[in-house]
Amino acid sequence: MKREMMMMGETWAGLGSIVAGIMFMSAMFQQYFPRHLRDLIQGYLFQLMNMVNPFMQISFHENSGGRFSRNEAYTSIEAYLSKHSSTQAKRLKADMTTNAANLVLNLDNHEEVTDIFQGVKFRWKSQVSTTNRSHPLYGDNYAEEKRSFKLSFHKRYRDLVIGSYLHHVLEEGKAVVVRNRQRRLYTNNSGREWRGGSWTHVAFQHRATFRNLAMDPQKKQEIEDDLLTFSNSKDYYAKIGKAWKRGYLLYGPPGTGKTTMIAAMANFLNYDIYDLELTAVKNNTELRKLLIETSGKSIIVLEDIDCSLDLAGKRKKEKEKDRKDDSNPDTKNLQKAKEVNNEKTSSSDVTLSGLLNFIDGLWSSCGEERIIVFTTNHVEKLDPALIRSGRMDKHIELSYCCFEGFKILAQNYLSLDSDPLFERIRRLLEETQMTPADVAENLMPKTIKGDAKTSLENLIRALEMNKEKQRSPKDADKEVKDEPTPAKNLKMMNNDKSLFLWYRRPSSKKRDKVANKSLPESEK
Repeated sequence: MKREMMMMGETWAGLGSIVAGIMFMSAMFQQYFPRHLRDLIQGYLFQLMNMVNPFMQISFHENSGGRFSRNEAYTSIEAYLSKHSSTQAKRLKADMTTNAANLVLNLDNHEEVTDIFQGVKFRWKSQVSTTNRSHPLYGDNYAEEKRSFKLSFHKRYRDLVIGSYLHHVLEEGKAVVVRNRQRRLYTNNSGREWRGGSWTHVAFQHRATFRNLAMDPQKKQEIEDDLLTFSNSKDYYAKIGKAWKRGYLLYGPPGTGKTTMIAAMANFLNYDIYDLELTAVKNNTELRKLLIETSGKSIIVLEDIDCSLDLAGKRKKEKEKDRKDDSNPDTKNLQKAKEVNNEKTSSSDVTLSGLLNFIDGLWSSCGEERIIVFTTNHVEKLDPALIRSGRMDKHIELSYCCFEGFKILAQNYLSLDSDPLFERIRRLLEETQMTPADVAENLMPKTIKGDAKTSLENLIRALEMNKEKQRSPKDADKEVKDEPTPAKNLKMMNNDKSLFLWYRRPSSKKRDKVANKSLPESEK
């Protein structure tokens, strides 16, 4: 026994010497051999190993196209291997499915599973490599992970793999992706946070539908038909030679349901939503990358486009700047200081030209079945080039609540189809303006015991108050116009030998007697 232990110790000592010698030779090789010579020697070594090794390998990387987009083959393979992961792998990654009731288990990094197809065994391995990089804009150092799947098989099965096995894997994987698909709400990261990807997401759980959207039923049906026609027109767009995308402009006062409309569109078509925050985009190049990394069957949203960046008015400002009179140096210096301050506060260099190319430029064709939605409260502020046909194909005005919209809200909030108070509400809605959001707030019960009648009465009071508020400024303006100006307020009143000065301040509704002077005795 003692002799065997001594022999084992000698064996390990010999192995240690061999490993140390290999490491020493490798260090000498790296240090003293020129790089081109090292590459040449390594190439011959790989060829020699391939002649001896009977197995082939195929790698499927997570990102393709220079990291611009995720490889769809990688996604399908990941889904396909998930059915083998739970029974074979020791380390797994878990994620929720659409109904948040079941877990999907995927391979963790550096795990390996086997798959049998037509009696042939194939080996799959999950790999990850880390590369230290520096951000080109900010100079920050970060570690970039590149993931891939490696398929290993005997070279005699090359034709089987290329001919049928890979097709089987991709088709089965796509079916699993569709079955486990969870719709997502994405938002873009700022430039400094791109190391984990340009988009982050949460589960999309908004409940809005066209059925409970407070607007004219005929208009809703028109929008639904337009969306369905688009989603089923892949062959038509290919025939006419256009990218399979469509633009919608939603405009109207605040509280008229623009965001709810977007959620209803996503639920109607079963699309993901990409909420693009332009102020977090550094430049046009980053904007282009964000577009490329969006998936099909998605809605790209730019809310409050007139406020996101100073894009709409740039052309107008340049024209006005050319017309300005430079005779006043103080005004010129003040304007210049304001422009410099605006440039400092804005961290984005996205231009109107870059946004236009984002919507319908060459890069917009890199992907299919996308809808681009702009929302704004002030459509008149937008540059005409931004909302023309071909970019924003359909303009949808979302205005104040009408009676048909109120009936939908009454059904949603109070489960009422009719009530004697409806006629009074109809007349008030015709006489005043109130947004669907305000109508819904007044219809919502404020107490546990609140009934439908109380909610309707609350809405009537709010409409009457709103009517009075909207009427009062107009009446006040009319009174101001009818008032005589101060220059005309000196009058001789009915030859009564007295002179009265009447003066009305703009903010006062009462007339004050300022002076009363008697005429000279000679005129009495």
